[in-house]
Amino acid sequence: MDSTNPSSEVAHDFSPLLKVHKDGKVERLMGIDIVPPSLDPKTNVDSKDVVYSPEHNLSARLYLPKNTNQNQKLPLLVYFHGGGFFIETAFSPTYHNYLNDLVSEANIIAVSVDYRRAPEHPLPIAYEDSWDAVKWVASHVDGNGPEDWLNRNADFERVFYSGDSAGANIAHHMAIRNSREIIDGFNVVGIVLIHPYFWGVEPVGSEPTDVKIRAGTERFWRFACPSTSGLDDPWVNPCADGSSLASLGCARVLVFAAEKDFLCPRGWFYYEKLKESGWGGHVEIVESKGEQHVFHLLNPTCENAGSMLKKICSFFNQDKP
Repeated sequence: MDSTNPSSEVAHDFSPLLKVHKDGKVERLMGIDIVPPSLDPKTNVDSKDVVYSPEHNLSARLYLPKNTNQNQKLPLLVYFHGGGFFIETAFSPTYHNYLNDLVSEANIIAVSVDYRRAPEHPLPIAYEDSWDAVKWVASHVDGNGPEDWLNRNADFERVFYSGDSAGANIAHHMAIRNSREIIDGFNVVGIVLIHPYFWGVEPVGSEPTDVKIRAGTERFWRFACPSTSGLDDPWVNPCADGSSLASLGCARVLVFAAEKDFLCPRGWFYYEKLKESGWGGHVEIVESKGEQHVFHLLNPTCENAGSMLKKICSFFNQDKP
């Protein structure tokens, strides 16, 4: 890079995720690889990409397990990828491989949502894109939507949302919105929040109290959401005073935390606050000992990742007729 060119200078450095240069260029440092949809030879899960928002040229990747009968109804998962709202896509090898394994193991149909990312598209744009994707999925409830896989094989009485990190944050907010904007025939049974990206002004549990660390976390959030009111904004702190936790639009919640993840105490805090909120559903939390943030994506063959996968599959199939 030409260091004599002022435009090449870095204005915002969020390594190892991304850098933003003074000329506005966004340089993503990870999560940039993509793979095409395919029939996966390991799991026999088929996938394809479908446009859900022509206006913004946004697509989702659909996954269908092997040996699915034409009219067999399967639980439906809407999945939101992580990446701090800055990196990754629904089409990265990381998420493609994860959804193949999950769909195969759980015998579900899945829609993995791609949404516009900060900083080019600051929050709350990702939430609006994600809700557009939910509405597009729900347009198939009468069997006359644009996508045959959903028309034929999705059981809209058994819908689930899930995501990791920032995607878990989105999944929570989609369930909140579900309670406000009821979609007839679209029953969200539960949400699975994996290492959710939540935060707040005041430290909870064993969260770091160091002023510099907390200031860095706030800077990261404000860069994703310039219009935010701060770290007690409900977008990033769903447990803040005046929050709408009690209106969560599903009956069951499964939270995963990782012992060595700096977001772990916040996952536990969410779990406790949801229980206290007056929400009428059932919430459970599982902490993976000795593990880091999104370890299941980085090391999917480890024992704890396998245990997590089995737990999620059981959650999806708990009320199977």
